[in-house]
Amino acid sequence: MAWLDTVSSHWLWLALGLLLAIAEITIPGLFLIWLAGAALITGVVAWLAPIGMPLQIVLFSVLSVVSVFIGRSYLRSNPIESADPKLNHRGAQAIGQVVMVTQVIAAGRGRVKLGDSEWIAAGPDAEPGTRMKVTATEGAVLVVEHLH
Repeated sequence: MAWLDTVSSHWLWLALGLLLAIAEITIPGLFLIWLAGAALITGVVAWLAPIGMPLQIVLFSVLSVVSVFIGRSYLRSNPIESADPKLNHRGAQAIGQVVMVTQVIAAGRGRVKLGDSEWIAAGPDAEPGTRMKVTATEGAVLVVEHLH
């Protein structure tokens, strides 16, 4: 590790900033990007001003805390909206879909086929083969009604 003594500290900070940014891209979580920014700013300051490593570490620590709080506050007031809010909610995507009863719906419970999978269904009595419409979801249960 003797080569580490020959490398200027600003290069280490800049490399750390780039590594953290790459980590944020590969494992997104909107947290490492703020630390990457703090490391990059620390690297630029260390490059431009002759400050020692202890002061660089303090600068990085302060910038990290400040940037995380500013980032969280910004994201709280400007939330990221999904292009498809139902993307990870298969049940919500099913609302309005026509399904086929596969196991008799009696006493309010049965099974229906939606796409290539079967779901538990709640709704009025129906025989297998009956086509019904999904009107709502209750957890993993599809609420169905007869087609009109």
